[in-house]
Amino acid sequence: MFYHVKDLQFNARVSKPDPRFANLLLQQFGGPNGELKAAMQYFIQAFGAKEPYPDKYDMLMDIATEEFSHLEIVGATIQMLLSGVNGKLKDAADESEIMQIMGGKAAKENVIHEAMSNPHFLLESAGGPILTDSRGIPWSGTYVNANGDLTVDLRSNMGAESRAKIVYEYLMKFTDDPYVKETLKFLMTREVAHFQMFEAALETIQPNFPPGVLQADPRHSNTYFNMSTGAGFKGPWNEGESSKLGETWQFIEDPIAHVEATNGLIDQEIAGTDRTEALIAKINKDLSEERSQEVKEATTEGENQWSEYALSGDAKENSKSSGTRERRQRTATKRGKK
Repeated sequence: MFYHVKDLQFNARVSKPDPRFANLLLQQFGGPNGELKAAMQYFIQAFGAKEPYPDKYDMLMDIATEEFSHLEIVGATIQMLLSGVNGKLKDAADESEIMQIMGGKAAKENVIHEAMSNPHFLLESAGGPILTDSRGIPWSGTYVNANGDLTVDLRSNMGAESRAKIVYEYLMKFTDDPYVKETLKFLMTREVAHFQMFEAALETIQPNFPPGVLQADPRHSNTYFNMSTGAGFKGPWNEGESSKLGETWQFIEDPIAHVEATNGLIDQEIAGTDRTEALIAKINKDLSEERSQEVKEATTEGENQWSEYALSGDAKENSKSSGTRERRQRTATKRGKK
């Protein structure tokens, strides 16, 4: 149940109108890394977590709701940056006025350029935010990632928060309004906070690597193919031990010769790891049963309801009275049948 408080979570302000930056800010309103995408992604992911992971359901719903509040902050900022545009567009008697938005801030050619890159922004919204990115591409549900496995979804969310943060960083380079920068800094900082929340939630699910349930094939989980010619580089991604599985990286200097010698990797032997195919089969079986049982035990069969409502004193009394009336009616009906 959503309850809208009309005051913003953060007191968004602007020092002056700036239609051009308002257009850029649409990237975080209806863009692929924006606030609506984040809100919908966490909202959708939460449904599958409700029964097996009620604590993660609570977190996802809380963060999704906060993301909706951030969408409101971005929308309010866009609206303030467009202050006066709506009135200018309504003034049909003075066609040249809109071509000199905000007293000469944008010359006619700049307005034409903006219209060419995102015509819907001014031509259809008349000076209000719309669900597109800064180029006018409509928001799409395809931006949302929800795969039904929290070890996957939480990692997707960490990526989403990372991408949203860097967009805010870039946006701050295109405005000199200290108030707008203050708002963008707040929104950017909340991305950092959410990243840590998702990371912490992921660590409470063990084991959580690799993502999902099935384990990696030990023949191929620690091979690094030198796929380019010229100067090569070594690092913890291709030498020493792998970060999660603790296997020794096998550097394949000549991938073509290696593929030919192993019959297209079919005859690849296990090297640099203690993991065996028998061990992997056992882990797959045990973890599959564990995760399946986890969901089954948390799933209600037959009649079900999503919420348990805490009633106030008066509501409880009314509920009791209602229950008493229903019992009397059922008794009367039974007697009538006799």
